[in-house]
Amino acid sequence: MADESRQLLHTSNVFHHQWAGKLAELMVTLTQKEGGLGWPAGTSGRKNAKVFFANSGTEANEGALKTARKVGKMRWAAKHGKQWDDPSCDKIELVCFENAFHGRSMGALSVTTNPKYQKPFAPLLPGVKVGQLNSKEAIEDLVSEKTCAVIVEPVQGEGGIHLADENWLRALRKRCDETGAVLIFDEIQCGLYRTGTLWAHSALPADCHPDIITMAKPLANGYPIGAVMIRDIVAEAMTAGTHGTTFGGSPLACALGYHVLSRLSAREFVANMQETSAYLQGRLSQLPKWFPDTLQPSVRGRGLILGLGFRNVDHPGRVVTMARERGVLILTAGKDAVRLVPSLNITREEVDVAVDVLESCLGVLSTE
Repeated sequence: MADESRQLLHTSNVFHHQWAGKLAELMVTLTQKEGGLGWPAGTSGRKNAKVFFANSGTEANEGALKTARKVGKMRWAAKHGKQWDDPSCDKIELVCFENAFHGRSMGALSVTTNPKYQKPFAPLLPGVKVGQLNSKEAIEDLVSEKTCAVIVEPVQGEGGIHLADENWLRALRKRCDETGAVLIFDEIQCGLYRTGTLWAHSALPADCHPDIITMAKPLANGYPIGAVMIRDIVAEAMTAGTHGTTFGGSPLACALGYHVLSRLSAREFVANMQETSAYLQGRLSQLPKWFPDTLQPSVRGRGLILGLGFRNVDHPGRVVTMARERGVLILTAGKDAVRLVPSLNITREEVDVAVDVLESCLGVLSTE
């Protein structure tokens, strides 16, 4: 960071700098190697994807939604023999899911299905349909010829640590292909090794994969950056001037992103993280057995994005407060859970401290 800050902090987006290209290439190469965006693990050869850099996860999702809207218009025009800007075009609908969180700017907020966030800013974008995660029966009606984009978190974070089912994702991918809708995976919270693999969907077959992946939070280890990775067949709709950013993809942000992603993808780092996450899950799995009247029976999540569900919806907020007073920072998730999303380099000793504190908080609740 110090080295790059002495070189070049910012350029106009009409100029090329080396770090944006190096980071984009690394992201695509790793995705081919480890699986994702339609590539089975072990793919090599032509890197037929594009990357757009932004400043945050919300901006990344805005870019993805804009891309999908443009693609929808072009696919509608090709099917009906008209121009993409014909006013009769109705392929503009967005599909999202209950308990989703995609950001707080107007487009991202429109697909964030939480009244607490949405109501103060209504009316939001029209044409948004809301489905239920993992409900295969509803997909055909939910995703139609009017749908330009479907956006989903493979692991819902803010909404309660809920995993999207493989068969459901496969059915969703199939329906998007049938209708010409663009499938977006928001991996801002669950991607970049958080689940133990590069992407939360990396271990899934290619017929479950998205057209677009959005990412942000850990990419530069806290320095502001977001990114959208797009299959070429979708990205070709976005020509020069259709989307842009003044500060996104700066030399400093991309240099940091390249360094961080190079470290995260190191085999020994991933192996250590997987071992620590298994240890954390093992310790957490004891808590529902010890506090069966307080906790739901199973630990939610995967890797280092985990949640504990509570039987009483008033308890998660109280546990967050008690844990903070004891020196451990956790968050609520949805209406009935707390989430544990620690640093990827957390140690076993730190896991023990955190779980011991959680145990003490649960002990307080159990005596009331």
